[in-house]
Amino acid sequence: MIKVKFLGAASQVTGSCYHLSSNGLNFLVDCGLYQEREFLGRNWQPFPLPPDKIDYLLLTHAHLDHSGLIPKLVKEGFRGKIFCTRPTAELLPIVLYDTAKLQEEDAEIKRKRHQREGRTGPHPEVPLYTSLEVDRALSLVEAIDYHQEIALNSDLKVIFHEAGHIIGSSMVEILAGGNNGDPHRLVYSGDLGQWKKPLVRDPETFQEADYVFLESTYGDRDHEEASEIPERLAQIINQTLSRKGNLVIPTFAIERAQELMYHLNNLVRKRKIPAIPVFLDSPMAVNVTDVFKHHLDCLDADARHLFASGQNPFEFPGLKLVRDFRDSQAIAKMKAPSIIMAGSGMCTGGRIKQHLVNNISRRESTILFVGYQAEGTLGRQILNGQSSVRIYGQNYQVKALIEQIQGFSAHADHKQLNKWLSYLNQPPDRLFLVHGEKEVIENFSRELREKTGWVIETPVYLGEASLG
Repeated sequence: MIKVKFLGAASQVTGSCYHLSSNGLNFLVDCGLYQEREFLGRNWQPFPLPPDKIDYLLLTHAHLDHSGLIPKLVKEGFRGKIFCTRPTAELLPIVLYDTAKLQEEDAEIKRKRHQREGRTGPHPEVPLYTSLEVDRALSLVEAIDYHQEIALNSDLKVIFHEAGHIIGSSMVEILAGGNNGDPHRLVYSGDLGQWKKPLVRDPETFQEADYVFLESTYGDRDHEEASEIPERLAQIINQTLSRKGNLVIPTFAIERAQELMYHLNNLVRKRKIPAIPVFLDSPMAVNVTDVFKHHLDCLDADARHLFASGQNPFEFPGLKLVRDFRDSQAIAKMKAPSIIMAGSGMCTGGRIKQHLVNNISRRESTILFVGYQAEGTLGRQILNGQSSVRIYGQNYQVKALIEQIQGFSAHADHKQLNKWLSYLNQPPDRLFLVHGEKEVIENFSRELREKTGWVIETPVYLGEASLG
């Protein structure tokens, strides 16, 4: 008997975390940061279970909403092993040290602002965690290969499979029992990627699974065709340049930044766009780009061929990789139009905020969204068409053109989620839909029940399920 408790990404998107227990063994799948505004308070709450009683943490990938609370878990007493793929193990220090630094900086900024205003905020004026907790967390990481079988005890084994979401992303297969027959097979999709995306490999599929935990971020809608991305991107760039404005792209440091460079490279070389200044203003994204070069075996065949032929897809005329903060500030002084890619991808922090301050009230400029914007984030507010948004404590009128290209998404859409499920030879005993907004999950579950007749559950925060 395995018991599952849903500690996050249940009827909402972020904060991915699931607790599994069996015969005295306790382990987690993911331990992610909450990013929706209404759930931010959960980041500060004590972990719902004693962290020192947790034996293992299985990490699907390095995105913050899956990994971002690991140092806090360690701060509260976790000392177990953290298993993840080799690219994820290399990405994790980049992501977590950057987050710790931002936490420390934000805490100091809040402290000074609250002191100046004579008030206190809803959260403590201390960082959620510091670099010291990141040090401790990384000491617990054990990198493994895809398809390598790991025994958690004599009764439970885990295998990581390619999820096709970002480099190093994985689906976790858990095999329980098996001494007296076939084992129960649990599959956590993590974040499921799209087929035929540049750079990363396609997601793997399963022919059998007793229990499936499937992400549903885009469970009720389809993306634009990937083949339309280059033309659409070129159109937005050229239209912005014709107005002599800047194109500002809130960019996730892992995968989205690299995919954008891949497409911009092709557009510049094919002369679909001029070789104007293109700034990747994200030290984290610059560091992540190096990880791709270290793990060419985890890229798709086309990307491996480009590297093998000497055509680095992350280098092209006009591209400038920005690490130093002073160079970031100097971008605002540029008189010629430019493309500015900066994090964070949902505009919740980082250098993108300053570029928004400089451009969001300029009719000449364009803000282009190329990734999911969680409910309540600054990115979602802009995308939803708010006429005014608050940045750094001040209100700014939104006069820039707001655009979106959904085909960039690293998540499988409605059609592809159905495709992934279609590989199962027989219905799972239960299908749990997770990692999606409540309305999206309800729509997706209703459709699947009508089409398949499967047993489908939509877990809620702190809900529980018994398997087997």
